[in-house]
Amino acid sequence: MTTWQQLRDVRLSEYEDAADGWGKISGRANAAKDRVDNEMLGTLRETQVGETATRATGDLSRLSRNYQYIHTECGLIRTALNGLAAELAAPQKKLKQALEDAESRKFTVRPDGSVEYPVSVVVPLAPGNGTATPGAPVPLLPGRAEGGGDPSRADAEDIAERIAGAVSEAAEIDGRYAGVLRALKTTGGLDVTDAMLADAAQDTRALREAAGKYAAESAIPKGKSAAENASWWNGLTQEQRDEYATLYPAEVGALDGVPSAVRDDANRMVLAETRAQARLSLDGLGPEPPKMLKDPNGGPYGISMVNPAWSTWDKTRSRLQAQIKGMDAIQKRFDAPPSSGLPPAFLLGFDTRGNGHAIVANGNPDTSDHTAVYVPGTTSKLGGIGGDIDRMTELWKEAHSQAPDKSLSTITWLGYDAPQSIVPEAMQKQWAYDGSPKLNSFMDGLETTQGGPDGSHTTVIGHSYGSTVVGDASNRGDLSADDIVVAGSPGMMTAEAGDLDAGKNHVWSEAAGDDLVPLGGKAAGLGGLKWGVQTWNGIPYAAGPIQTVPSDEAFGAHRMDVDTSGHSDYWKRDSLSLKNQAAVVVGHYADVKEDD
Repeated sequence: MTTWQQLRDVRLSEYEDAADGWGKISGRANAAKDRVDNEMLGTLRETQVGETATRATGDLSRLSRNYQYIHTECGLIRTALNGLAAELAAPQKKLKQALEDAESRKFTVRPDGSVEYPVSVVVPLAPGNGTATPGAPVPLLPGRAEGGGDPSRADAEDIAERIAGAVSEAAEIDGRYAGVLRALKTTGGLDVTDAMLADAAQDTRALREAAGKYAAESAIPKGKSAAENASWWNGLTQEQRDEYATLYPAEVGALDGVPSAVRDDANRMVLAETRAQARLSLDGLGPEPPKMLKDPNGGPYGISMVNPAWSTWDKTRSRLQAQIKGMDAIQKRFDAPPSSGLPPAFLLGFDTRGNGHAIVANGNPDTSDHTAVYVPGTTSKLGGIGGDIDRMTELWKEAHSQAPDKSLSTITWLGYDAPQSIVPEAMQKQWAYDGSPKLNSFMDGLETTQGGPDGSHTTVIGHSYGSTVVGDASNRGDLSADDIVVAGSPGMMTAEAGDLDAGKNHVWSEAAGDDLVPLGGKAAGLGGLKWGVQTWNGIPYAAGPIQTVPSDEAFGAHRMDVDTSGHSDYWKRDSLSLKNQAAVVVGHYADVKEDD
């Protein structure tokens, strides 16, 4: 039980000093994890093979996981101690003020919190001292001047109430934080298991509830512009930034306008914990139920029905397997050895809502001379993000080879819900309407962290339906991009390249001769209407009001030459299709081979 003496004597600076110590441990663990990942593991994978190397790689991976866990848990302890000290400061101040008031009136505060006071001489037949306790009714005192009450008694009862209130408030605060701090402990041994990482996520949720008054989630901007997000973040002290990132990693990791390194650190924490929980959930599904059941109504010929329990089990299994596949693909990119030639990766967004979302960057876009943002199209989801990440690694390598003296970042932006079927979903515009504001916000965030529109030469690349999202983002206002590249575009919901923010001379299109998606986009009305002659591969086939898409000459984009076939090979290594995209990304426009 908290007493007023304990509240009076507690040195809150000791909690703050302890929090600083735990914060230093958390920071060092995070730095150590980065060193293991970026230096030790990469070098080992590049230079060593064999059974011994495999075991060493496993040991280092375990070490990295351990550091991640230490970083998270020690960060939670730091935040809990700081929150406890900050919240106890208010009731301690109230208590000390009450004690000072008692001393100034020559009242005595007893160990139980009651207040002894001298009975006022203006009250007849009541010599000696009285005792005020919290909860007693305060006398009505029109009386002070008229002799209708005892002012000393009223003041004593007021002081007793304030003391009791301060102690009660402190006890409530102490109770909230004590349970969380008791739970922040771990078992011995070298392995950080999936269960331990899942428990760390639970610890974060528990502290979030306990510390809600200290670091309120409501303070985090929601639905604000990238500039407003950056202003909020920049207005925090470093300690406050660390604590918000620890308590609300998913929320901070999703904030456009916050530095990429901060978002990466927060999202990696979410990724590790989410991946662990998904594996635990998959392991906990239990054995597969029978798929078919005999018709309970005794249907003819032994007709069976699908077991509802199996359907639920299979749906859950498929969802978890897809999530794990996507998360493993992201981790694989993180684990790429130096021999890959790739820069460090940054996780700028991650969640498993719906079909899942992720934003993965090769290189830090905040400091890049050239930045490319790739928006994938139909059927894109977290489970298949490995292929999209591979496309941007190929683009990074090719662009780097063309401009080796420039810093470069290529980003896979799966930050929207893509249509999951060609018919009917990819024939609809709503997916673009919903996704384009998110793309605009992300692009504004990049521009903010890069220091303004001149901070980096930026290219947006839309593949398939992703180009429709890019088109609508431009139609809504200022798309923060210097160049727009589309590949296999079904239409950008506008009739001419000149309608797009980048300007006609900075819109580029690729379409293979056997890619039927542009034709399908016209049928779906995803292009724009204008008067003219409609052609496909140079062959006229209609005149009048026509749907134009970027591969049409009438659209007015630079139509780049391609040497790939189909709808998905535009990023094939060493292809002209890839080289042309890279030339645009690094601003070597004269090197682009255009379609005659």
